[in-house]
Amino acid sequence: MRIAQIAPLHESVPPKFYGGTERVVSWLTEELVRRGHEVTLFASGDSHTQARLIPFGERALRLDPHAIDTVAPHILMVEKVFQMAAEFDIIHGHVDYYPYALARRHPQVAFMTTLHGRLDIPELQPLYTEFQDIPVVSISNAQRQPLPQARWLGTVYHGLPLDVHPFYPEPGNYLAFLGRVSPEKGLDTAIAIAAEAGMPLKVSIKIDAVDRSYYESQIEPLVRRHPNVEVIGEITEQEKSEFLGKAYAVLFPIRWPEPFGLVMIESMACGTPVIATRFGSVPEVMADGRSGFIVDSVAAAVEAIAKVGSLSRAGVRQVFEERFSVARMTSEYEALYHRLVNDGE
Repeated sequence: MRIAQIAPLHESVPPKFYGGTERVVSWLTEELVRRGHEVTLFASGDSHTQARLIPFGERALRLDPHAIDTVAPHILMVEKVFQMAAEFDIIHGHVDYYPYALARRHPQVAFMTTLHGRLDIPELQPLYTEFQDIPVVSISNAQRQPLPQARWLGTVYHGLPLDVHPFYPEPGNYLAFLGRVSPEKGLDTAIAIAAEAGMPLKVSIKIDAVDRSYYESQIEPLVRRHPNVEVIGEITEQEKSEFLGKAYAVLFPIRWPEPFGLVMIESMACGTPVIATRFGSVPEVMADGRSGFIVDSVAAAVEAIAKVGSLSRAGVRQVFEERFSVARMTSEYEALYHRLVNDGE
């Protein structure tokens, strides 16, 4: 099958540091190539792939100090994709609604998009009411709830290559937090949990410009008051394995409708239990009592930490292998591709 993948330009594919969507696009693209598909990847110029790469810009937008308007390159990219539409059996977008108008005007090629972000945004309501003909895929069932009018093809959970993160059979002596610094990600809660539990907390974070003032006013004072907290900044994929794998447990104390939460399954791949709050996709992704614990408060999280030792790290890894492999994810996407191409649905 001739497949086009449209990746966001904010990060390279795969990303050098933080970047969940681009990492998933990379894993999917490489597995599709391995299975013999003819894949074209539209992505930033510093991307690396076994597929045919159609590059846009020399580097990812977030790492380009000269990038000002980040929308314009995406509009140009989707225009180029549909100029080449005759070369593809299906176009798979990962850039939200940017391609919708063009996809509607090119019915000769099958099109679908995976939505990777939050959907409880008021401006999306009229947009998806208008574009009810565009096939879309959710990454959790919880994610799609705000948009019942959208044309949902299905839900495909993210999946990782089985060898991307090695299994760590022995737990370390620290708690870990990995993610963006923003109020909804709950780093302040993670600090409170670690303080109550009396354990060290290692924090690997990405600080976007929009969240800089929040970090400086809310998080930095907490870090200064808690000597058990160590902030190490952004890390590479290789460093991430050791960071997660050597942790006693990973804290995921979100307070927003998380669409998926890639760090949960990355931690599971290492065999490290996750302690996560009950929002968004968490009840779907977590196997409560097997891959970690779902909690509703700081006190409950502290109690869960005390129970982590009762979990089998091999059992945590087994949950990952059973539910979140790249092979499973790719097979589910292949089924959707064939459904659209062969049945015209």
